Order: sequence, then C-alpha cells, then structure tokens
Amino acid sequence: MFTLWGARQNFCDGVSRRGFLQIGAFGAGLTLADMLRAKTFGAAGARQAPASTGKAKAAILIYLPGGPSHMDMYDLKPDAPAEFRGEFKPIDTNVPGVQISEHFPMQAKMWDKLAVVRSVVSVDEHSDSLVMTGYSQRDNKTAAHPSFGSVVSKLRSGTDSVPPFVSLRGATTGTEPGFLGVAHRPFTPSGQAFANLKLSQGVAEDRFGERKELLESFDDVRRDIDATGTLSGMDAFTQRAFDMVISGTVRKALDLKNEDAATRERYKGVEQFLTARRLVEAGVGCVTLSIGGWDTHGQNFQTLKKQLPQVDRGLANLIKDLHDRGMGDDVVTLMWGEFGRTPKVNNNAGRDHWSPVMSAFVAGGGFKMGQAIGASTARGERPKDRPYKPAHLLATVYRQLGIDPGMTFPNGSGRPMYVLDERDPVVELL
Repeated sequence: MFTLWGARQNFCDGVSRRGFLQIGAFGAGLTLADMLRAKTFGAAGARQAPASTGKAKAAILIYLPGGPSHMDMYDLKPDAPAEFRGEFKPIDTNVPGVQISEHFPMQAKMWDKLAVVRSVVSVDEHSDSLVMTGYSQRDNKTAAHPSFGSVVSKLRSGTDSVPPFVSLRGATTGTEPGFLGVAHRPFTPSGQAFANLKLSQGVAEDRFGERKELLESFDDVRRDIDATGTLSGMDAFTQRAFDMVISGTVRKALDLKNEDAATRERYKGVEQFLTARRLVEAGVGCVTLSIGGWDTHGQNFQTLKKQLPQVDRGLANLIKDLHDRGMGDDVVTLMWGEFGRTPKVNNNAGRDHWSPVMSAFVAGGGFKMGQAIGASTARGERPKDRPYKPAHLLATVYRQLGIDPGMTFPNGSGRPMYVLDERDPVVELL
C-alpha cells in the first residue's frame, strides 16, 4: 500500500490543507477493482444521466488557494482612490472595452477566446468546497455534497485505461465525493502515484499476467465460499483494474518527456497546465489543479508580481494549445479562488478576505467568449449588476457537459439530493 500526501497549504486560519490518497486501499480498504465495481453499480436509486446535449467533453478546474485579489487581476479600478486601486494598471485586451491587469499581457492578446465573470458572490471560508461542490464547507460537514469531478466520475465511468476524475493538487475537502462514495474520489497522480502506475521493478507483462491469473484463482475460491453471490462478475472489474495499469495511457499522459522540448519550455514552471491538457486529450473527464498561494494579507503586490505572470503564461499556453488541437469547444476551463480580497489596501500593503464579490475566469466549452460579464461597484466592493453564486457557474458548466444539475442521487440515508440546489445558468455564457 502506498500513502500519498498532497501539497501542504497553510492559510491565515492556521489550518493545514493536506490531501491524501491511499493507493491500493484508496482510504477505505478498497482495491482498484473494488473502486471500479463500486463506480459501475453506484448507489441504489440514482437517477440516470440525461443524454448529452452540451458541447463540451471535459473540464479543467483551476483553483487559486487562499483567495486571489479580484481588484488586481480582472477587475481593476483605475479611477478609484489610491488606497483602493493599488499599484497595478489595467491594459486593453483585443476586445474593445475589456481591460485586465498589466501582468496578464498574454491573455490580453487572446481575450476573444476568454471571458470573466466579475460579479460572483462567495462566502468567507478558506476552503475549495464552495467552488468545487456549489455548497459551503459548513453545509458539507453534514450534507456531504459531491465535488464537480466526482459527479463527472459517477456519470462518466471513463474507459478501462483512463480514470474520469484526476486531481493534480491532491485530495482536498472540495474534491471529495461525499454521498457518492469513495469510488468517485479523484485519482491523484502526484508523488509516488506515478510509480504506482508502473509495473513493479523486474515484473514484465507476462509475469503481470501470471499474477492476474493467480488472483483470479483466489477469486474463484472466494466465490465458492460466498453464498450471497455478491462476488459475481468480479472478473470484469479485476480485468479493468489490470488494464488501467498495464495500458499505460495515464502514465504516458503524465510523462511530459513525450512533449517536444519547445513545448516543455513554454510551460516551464507551470507544468501542471501542460499535464492537464495531456490528461483531457487522453480522455479524462475532469482535471483540477492549483497554482500559488493567494492569502495576501501582507505584501499583496510583491506576491502578485511573481504569481500573476505564471498564471498568465499557464492559461495562455493551455487555451492556445486546446484551440490549435481542435479542442477549443471540447474543453471548458474555469479558474477562481474561494473569495476575493478587500478593495481597500491594509497597513501591511495587503488585502484581506472579501466574500461579497470576486471574479471567475472562463474559457472554451462552446461558451460565448470575448466578454466581461457583470460588474462590481466603483471601488470593487460588491456586485453592481448580474450577481452570480459559484453554484450558478458550476450549473452552467454541468449543462455544457450534458449533465443535468437538477438530477438527484440518494445520500447516505437514502434521501434524494439534487446535484445543485441553485441551478440558474450564467446566461451570458450560453
């Protein structure tokens, strides 16, 4: 058994953001075959997915942990007093009337392929729960709603060789499957998980096949002992488990050496964006990643001068590559944090938590691009118009993937629960 720990992330509340995934036991005594079996049978009474009517086939969800400053990225206020507008200046994009941060020059040149929602209302929680599930962490402590990727996992079982949900940032509160069950946790290929995808040292494919036959013989004995018939059909699931390892599809997608040197150089320092592109190309339905730390109570502008250019390069290369490969409409990319930052700069040259309004970046998926949706007030304090909640954006992405956010699944008590309670779409994107 391997135990995999995600990247540690400390915020001002002192809580350690440490994800984990137990390879081989998956945190609940389940083998990979057990996970696949649970994924197929699912929870009794689940309403089936409707026929896909959306344009998109996959989603890349980018989380900026700590709460990025909307005032210094996509919602600058050059006419506000100095203590509000901060140090950064806006620049024009290639879409008339839309300006973004001077530290986003690459995005500015391709804004006709991008969009932002500047009027998203959040809650004051240091957690990815709200932007990954549509429900606050407080709600999920009791309701345990599933993450976006887990819903995709439930409804799109993927192929034998490709998992439907991959988290490049470890297993966190917001990536949990909730009442959908552990079968729909994300596959987390960081750390030792990459080694887990390989055949053990000295084990060739023929010996791997011999081990499979040995396990099947054990399964025959277990079936003879089991009088309930619950192990019927286990061969198919075990075969899928072996196929996932031996096919090497995900292993190849994770190995960036398969890209040419020029491409690797373009993504240098932001390799997760390249990995995400390769995973959706391989058939993964949902990939989530994170970059940087955005809890900038102090020295906000110094931190952002380093981090914003990285985000700019990662996003611009990702979106350009998707379009160049004919996947511009196939993949929707959504980027945001848990809340914005205070419009007024504090005494430490920082900005504090600000949940009344934040911005969300959107690209691809067949959505209407080249726009800035909604507006905040003159000092960036709250929505001026078109207020949306994170659930509304998630509902919009679900629909574009052909998933009805109004469908229900039974929770642990058998009660039918909607994927999202608030399901109105962001109509400007459609």
